[in-house]
Amino acid sequence: MHRKPHLPQKHCLCCGRLFAWRKKWAKVWDEVKFCSERCRRQRKASHPPSGLQE
Repeated sequence: MHRKPHLPQKHCLCCGRLFAWRKKWAKVWDEVKFCSERCRRQRKASHPPSGLQE
């Protein structure tokens, strides 16, 4: 089984979930803040979980 433990990870600013680097984010990884489109759309309505702000 091929696993990718070497990929960088971030915490989603909306839900706090840990998500890993994806090839489609290669050029904009520093700007990626949300794990999904759903979290990105809900960013104004939610607050980040305590202790996970970057």
